[in-house]
Amino acid sequence: MKIVKTKGNSIIEIKNLETPPLDSHEILVKMQACGICGSDVEKVFGKYGQPSMRLGHEPAGIITQVGSQVSEFDVGDRVFTHHHVACRSCYHCSHGNETMCPNYHRSNLEPCGLADEYIVPAWNLEHGGVLKIPDDMSFEEAAMIEPLACCIRAWNKFNHHKGDSAAILGVGPTGIMHAILAKFFGFGKVFCLDLNDYRLRFATTMYEEFLGPGVALHKFEIITIRSDNPDALEQIKSETTNEGVDVVIVATSSLKALQDAINFVSKGGTIVMFGVPSKGAMIDLDMDKIYSKEINIVSSYAASDFDTKDALEKISSKKIRVKQLITHRYNLDESQKAFEHAKTGKDAMKIIINN
Repeated sequence: MKIVKTKGNSIIEIKNLETPPLDSHEILVKMQACGICGSDVEKVFGKYGQPSMRLGHEPAGIITQVGSQVSEFDVGDRVFTHHHVACRSCYHCSHGNETMCPNYHRSNLEPCGLADEYIVPAWNLEHGGVLKIPDDMSFEEAAMIEPLACCIRAWNKFNHHKGDSAAILGVGPTGIMHAILAKFFGFGKVFCLDLNDYRLRFATTMYEEFLGPGVALHKFEIITIRSDNPDALEQIKSETTNEGVDVVIVATSSLKALQDAINFVSKGGTIVMFGVPSKGAMIDLDMDKIYSKEINIVSSYAASDFDTKDALEKISSKKIRVKQLITHRYNLDESQKAFEHAKTGKDAMKIIINN
C-alpha cells in the first residue's frame, strides 16, 4: 500500500508498505477520495496539539476485502469511513461528549486515511465508523461528510433561533459550511470575515446553490468584510441595531479572531471555538467583558458517528450540497503540492486528493 505521512520540516513523504494480512473482523478499503483538513495542514506545517499525526481523516472508497467474520459489509460496497470512533458507553459518551472518549482517540484507520488503501479495524466497524453511501453520491461528496459532521456538532452545542445573526471568522471550506448551516437553520444575516479575497467572493455565492429546493426559503443576507478592516466592528454594530451578532464562529486558528469575537458578539451571545489552534497557543482576554456581557464560549472538537450519520443524511437527501465547495483535485503522488496549496489557500476552497 502507498501512504502519505509527515517527514518533518514541512515535508511530506510517500511510502510503499506491504499490505498487512486482514483480520477476520476487519475490512480493506481502496481509497477513492480524501479531503485535506486544516488539522492535516497543521500537522505538516504547524504544531498540532493532538496525539495522532496520521494524515487523512476524510476518506471514502470501495471495500476490496472483507474479513471472514464481517457480515454487514461486502466487497464492492461504497463507504465513508470515520477515523475515530467512540465507545458510546463511558462517562464521556454518556454525557454527550463522544469526542472526549478515550477509545475515540485510540481508534484510527490503518495506516491512515490518506493512502491508496487502508484497513478499517474491528473497533471502528463495530461502533458505527463505516457508513454505506448511496450510488448517486460521488466519492468526493462522501469525503465531505466528515467536515460537515464537525460543523453540525458545533451547531448542536449552542441554542439558536430563526432570524438570528452570525459572524464567521475564517471562511475556508468549513467556514462556508457554517454559513450554509446558518442559512439552513433560518438565520437572517451572516457576516463572513477573512483575509483571503477569493474566499470572501466565494462566500457571496452561498445562497440557493448550496441548499436543496425548498430548504430555508427566507430572507437571508451575506455580508463580507476583510478581517483587517479597522471598521469591521462598527459595520457589524450598524447592521445589528448596535447589538452585535448572536453567535460568532471562530473557524480559524488565528488568536486575534477570538479577541475580535468578544467584541462582535452581542450580550448573552455565544462564541464557538472551531478552528484548530497550535499546541501551546496562549492569549490574553478581557475577562471583565466576557463576564459583564454574559458571553458563552464553547469549543467543538471533531465529530462523532451520530454527527456523521446526520451529515450523510443531509448530503444524500440533497438538503445540503457540498460538491460546489470542491475547487481543486490532486492525485496521491501530488500530495506535497496539494498540501502546500491548502496551506496558502490561494484561489481555493476544498482540496481533494483522489487515488
